Amino acid sequence: MTMRALLAIVIKDLKLHVGNRRALILTVAVPIAFASFFGGIFGGQSGKTKTSGVPVQVADLDHSEISREIITNLANDTSLKLTEVDDHSAREAVRLGKVAVAVILPKNFGEEAARGFFRAKAKPGLIVLHDPSRNIEAGMVGGILTEHVIQAVSRNVFSPVSGQKFVRSALTDIDQRSGLSADDARVLRSLLTNVDEWMGRVQTNNALDSNSATGGLSVPFSVVEEESALASKHDGEGFNGYAHSFGGMSMQFVLMASIEWGLSILLERQRGLWRRLRSAPVSRGTLLAGRALSSSIIALGTLAICWAFSMVVFHVQISGSWPGFIACNVALAIFAASLGLFIAALGRTPEATRGIAIFVILILVMLGGAWVPAFIFPEWLQKITMLIPTRWAMDGFDAMTWRGLGFSAVVAPVAILLGYAAACAVLAHRCFRWEAD
Repeated sequence: MTMRALLAIVIKDLKLHVGNRRALILTVAVPIAFASFFGGIFGGQSGKTKTSGVPVQVADLDHSEISREIITNLANDTSLKLTEVDDHSAREAVRLGKVAVAVILPKNFGEEAARGFFRAKAKPGLIVLHDPSRNIEAGMVGGILTEHVIQAVSRNVFSPVSGQKFVRSALTDIDQRSGLSADDARVLRSLLTNVDEWMGRVQTNNALDSNSATGGLSVPFSVVEEESALASKHDGEGFNGYAHSFGGMSMQFVLMASIEWGLSILLERQRGLWRRLRSAPVSRGTLLAGRALSSSIIALGTLAICWAFSMVVFHVQISGSWPGFIACNVALAIFAASLGLFIAALGRTPEATRGIAIFVILILVMLGGAWVPAFIFPEWLQKITMLIPTRWAMDGFDAMTWRGLGFSAVVAPVAILLGYAAACAVLAHRCFRWEAD
């Protein structure tokens, strides 16, 4: 009798869900749309989606050979999207938020920077304006700007023609420097004299080729990017940003659906349905178990459709353990269903419960790393999120998809999700009321 009643409740719920075609389509279409959008932002299929350059405006008030070379180098940098404007326009663009950074090369910047190459003081000021809401972009531009300025200035300083002028100017200033001992002045004068002599030889005898003599200082290393073994495992495809986004968005909307499952129980209780069912030879545990089972099946079906879409359209691969991947989805579906029961057990009216439940779900999803990866969070927040079941669900999905880890990597996430599901189910059973207050 108990098993028949349980199956009857499950079949009834599934028929109602499938019969509501509009809700059924939205349950699947919305997470797919959101996941597709976020997946494109976070790297696309290869994890290397080309992003647009940081918008930067530059105003050249110097008009020297060095300033022109700096601007040329910045314009050729693929990380930037450079526009040359006047001083006032650059300041206004940053103030209005049209660009992240504006650079102003002041008058005589090139000559003073070259002279400052051999001096500890009197460094020229390079004006960098940035939007306070875009500090990350400003930091990146600052590093790129430093590289190009040093390269342009050093190229000019160590060129045979202009370099001699700056070296000889520095030689005349040695005796005027305060704080230099006689021995330090002698050593520095000897160094600069040798540099001056070498530049003269290069200019006269062409002792070095032009590229090596005037190339300027540059970064003394090159970065060799190498992904983990996962890239070679799948013919170089590597990280697929859609794997993370589909895990996060499908989880979010399954948990959102759990709110509706809980509210439907509250509505049925308001209408007196549960009071009538109480007279039937069916226990409270059977009724709740039936609703939990049907909700779990619906959640698992939603997850399956979302993942299937990601695999067909965006080539998401289960690089890890298939049993582990299935176990993680099943555990999430059971947790969502139990959470719906918990919402129904604690809620008094659908109207009051909906707002609180939505807020709680959004917090769970946000801190779980569904919207943005958890590694972006501050260190203290990352530690806190380890107490949240959604964080473990995301770690499990990442491990089974693009990380390509084995079944052992999903044991802890599955156990924690099922543990939270059991806690919600027990509390729901104890707190559930047959009749509305």
